[in-house]
Amino acid sequence: MSGRTVSRWAATTMTALCALGILAAPTSNAVAQDWRAVPAPVTKGDLTAVAALGDTQAYAVGYRLRSNTAADALALRWDGRSWTQHSILPAESFPQTLAVRSATDMWAAGAGTAQWTGSSWVRRALASDPGGTMTPESLALAEHNAVWLAGKAVPGSIKNATPAVQRWDGTAWRRQPLPALGKGELNGVVSLGAGQALTVGAQFATPAQPQRPLILRLTNGQWRTEPAPAVTGHSWLSAVTSLGPTEAWAVGATTINGVEQPLALRWNGSTWASTRVPSIPDGRLRSIGRTASGELLAAGGKGAVSVLLRWNPAANGWQRWSDPGIVTRAVSTVPGSNAVWAVGVGRQGDLVPQIRHTVR
Repeated sequence: MSGRTVSRWAATTMTALCALGILAAPTSNAVAQDWRAVPAPVTKGDLTAVAALGDTQAYAVGYRLRSNTAADALALRWDGRSWTQHSILPAESFPQTLAVRSATDMWAAGAGTAQWTGSSWVRRALASDPGGTMTPESLALAEHNAVWLAGKAVPGSIKNATPAVQRWDGTAWRRQPLPALGKGELNGVVSLGAGQALTVGAQFATPAQPQRPLILRLTNGQWRTEPAPAVTGHSWLSAVTSLGPTEAWAVGATTINGVEQPLALRWNGSTWASTRVPSIPDGRLRSIGRTASGELLAAGGKGAVSVLLRWNPAANGWQRWSDPGIVTRAVSTVPGSNAVWAVGVGRQGDLVPQIRHTVR
């Protein structure tokens, strides 16, 4: 997050939510079928990321708004029965993404990064980038306690940002050399194991071409661009997951006639291809994951639109599924389970944090 003050960030968030109609949405507050509302120990604020280790252990991060100019960045914990406050993150950390290795090793990133060491959150200074201030967007755990961080280097204006990747090697963040990419950003990253990784985002529009998906893969110690399939309109990728050495998925959105629609790409180990998605206005996708039974789910939405898609192998396409019925910030599947967590804010009310849970 580029804003460094609570007042600026909170004001910008509330203005955007009002503009999108979230604070006074006319839609029903009922929970969608199959989803259960779970009480959140925060009455006003936002929940921005969630990650699960199992059915009785999950974590979420976000903030509690204490006034229009003050907020606490916090972490929550699920113990199998209820969500409670786990800890307070460093001031002005504005967590937007979360990665959890164990109860004594967690990472949060937003305005910088912080690591939970088992007793406290410790700021971990990012490496300097000649392109500007590193703005994190996504974290991914890697082998040997390493961590990947994808985002953008901002020289002062986001429109001039360039894609950026850093790696935590156990002692410090190290900037990763990338090929010349021009202006753009990276929004999702995943480890492929054994020194390999994927990261996705967007190359910004130029006078000659619209904004288009950006895919980078790390092999043999070098990041290289992967050819992305042609996509109509301004397009970008928000998240990526790996299901094995020869299968990965990336999701995001594309604009058709000025309206955002879901976008999902599949990698077969050598090439990327577009997959069929339903037409859903404001259906941008932000998260993707697989349940223990093998069900592949993608979630997101924009404004009061909440979207959950399920991959149907028999139909070779995505189908709309029962969504959590909230303004979804993030979704997490649960290792070894068919459970799914969704966090965000309510469609009604003034920044009311919401947590939803389902077992499919």
